[in-house]
Amino acid sequence: MDEAQIIARLEVLRTEHRDLDAAIDALAVTGIPDQLQIARLKKRKLRLRDEIANCEDQLIPDIIA
Repeated sequence: MDEAQIIARLEVLRTEHRDLDAAIDALAVTGIPDQLQIARLKKRKLRLRDEIANCEDQLIPDIIA
C-alpha cells in the first residue's frame, strides 16, 4: 500500500474506533448492560488499536541510531 492508501485506511480505522467507543459507552449506561456484548466490542476495539498502530508504523520510517 502506498502512503495515501495507508492514510485513508487510518482514517477509516480511527472512525470505527471512535464509533465502538461510543457504542460501548451507550451499552454501559443502559439499565442492564450486556457484558458479553461489551466485552466483544472492547476486544474489537483493541484489534482496531493494534491495526492503527501498525499503519502508523508503516508511515514512520525506521531510524537506525
